[in-house]
Amino acid sequence: MSSITVISGTNREDSHTEKIARHYEAVLKEKGETVNYLSLKELPSDFINTDLYGRRSEAFQQIIDKDIVHQHKFVFVSPEYNGSFAGILKVFLEAIPPRLWTDNKACLVGVSSGRAGNLRGMEHLTNILNYLKVNVYHNKLPISRVDTLMDGHGIKDEETLKVIGHQLDGFLRF
Repeated sequence: MSSITVISGTNREDSHTEKIARHYEAVLKEKGETVNYLSLKELPSDFINTDLYGRRSEAFQQIIDKDIVHQHKFVFVSPEYNGSFAGILKVFLEAIPPRLWTDNKACLVGVSSGRAGNLRGMEHLTNILNYLKVNVYHNKLPISRVDTLMDGHGIKDEETLKVIGHQLDGFLRF
């Protein structure tokens, strides 16, 4: 049985990205989907020295088996780092055999405390995913000024909640 994996594209503790990714997970579950959640904080601490170069660790293999192998749809929630996306997300993508990404589908969400909602980072990520033969859903959602859209309980901005729902409805049909 396939499900959707929501990926929080940073390993930063207590990030807005993780809160947004958790919101996506909850909305997908409300829509009756089976969802796996992967925070890049869960990556093995030494994976850059092992898994990136083919010496597969048991911990990373478990992540691949649970969150990648049997999935066909992915939601990438990616923060803006230096005009692109987080380096840990690129390393994560590099550590997974390219054949495991082929013919899958991805939905992209950019998160930024600035004005552009990581538009540039989503374009960079789109190019990489297309190279890996992943079909990227056209409705990429930039979430700008994320710190003003949230309160202690999650997203408080009604318009943002509405466009997230719309994006996910379309992605589920994709």
